[in-house]
Amino acid sequence: MRFIDEARVFVHAGKGGDGAIAFLREKYRPFGGPAGGNGGRGGSVIFQVDEGLSTLLDFKYQPRLIAKDGEGGRGKEQYGHGADDIVVRVPPGTIVFDEESGKTLADLVMPGDTAVIAQGGEGGRGNMHFASSTRRSPRIATPGTAGEQRWIRMELRLVAEAGLVGIPNAGKSTLLTALSAARPKIAAYPFTTLAPNIGRVSISNDESFTLADIPGLIEGAHKGLGLGIRFLRHIMRTRLIVYVLDAADDPASAFKTVHTEIAAFDPMLAERLAIVALNKIDLLDAPEVTKIARKLRKLTGLEVFPISADKSEKLAPLVAAIARMLHTMDQPAHVATEL
Repeated sequence: MRFIDEARVFVHAGKGGDGAIAFLREKYRPFGGPAGGNGGRGGSVIFQVDEGLSTLLDFKYQPRLIAKDGEGGRGKEQYGHGADDIVVRVPPGTIVFDEESGKTLADLVMPGDTAVIAQGGEGGRGNMHFASSTRRSPRIATPGTAGEQRWIRMELRLVAEAGLVGIPNAGKSTLLTALSAARPKIAAYPFTTLAPNIGRVSISNDESFTLADIPGLIEGAHKGLGLGIRFLRHIMRTRLIVYVLDAADDPASAFKTVHTEIAAFDPMLAERLAIVALNKIDLLDAPEVTKIARKLRKLTGLEVFPISADKSEKLAPLVAAIARMLHTMDQPAHVATEL
């Protein structure tokens, strides 16, 4: 399945049915009376999160979502039927913007979350509602109101507790594969990963966390170079950033590049809780690894965990540290009080 994280869609809710003008003609009621019923409500366009989805691909092939109009009112005080709503399934992490105003219409994260993207019109009132002591045979009814219509822009930002970031070929996909059941494409050339991948890392039978592999970032990514902004924004959903650095390829420079690009894209992201996975230590001698790790701790101010994703070595301390940091973030802050 192709990973599509942007889509442009036209949504059009149904118009409400018109109210009816009708009069009752029955035996023993020679003059009858107003009996026009109300129109039915137009269908709305509703988005609902489905955790089984992971792409906006369907919207590339269905760029128009149009709900049906409500039925008009009928005689004998009968109301028109309301139209069914269109309930559209979207993946977790979908943000919906009004294209014209730029306003955020919905931010759908959790499974089952719903949002009305285009509200159906209300049905009109029939003439049965306009009778009075002075107006016994009103020939008045109101039309149904129009349903909302707009062009919307959709963005998908993956939802994960921790995100792997780094320059191309740092070993992020290999690390995700080593830690979870995810199977991203892995090859010995840059930009192998062309779409974010997500996997679940098990700590025990009762505890786990989600881990996302963000495609490689290069200098100028915040300006759109490489895979650019398209994937930088996926980092915004992660609670913890894991910098994956190649121990054998100037990790200090790689960290500066990635950290600078993240800060340029969103300064708040650069301040997010983070940790360093110093990868590919199997290519170096142990003393050299220790020296590099010490240098990185001083440079970044972050915890540094030397690992080999390819050999699945020393991964347990890294996983434990990620779990501990996520757990700490879940704890309520303790507020000191004066006695």
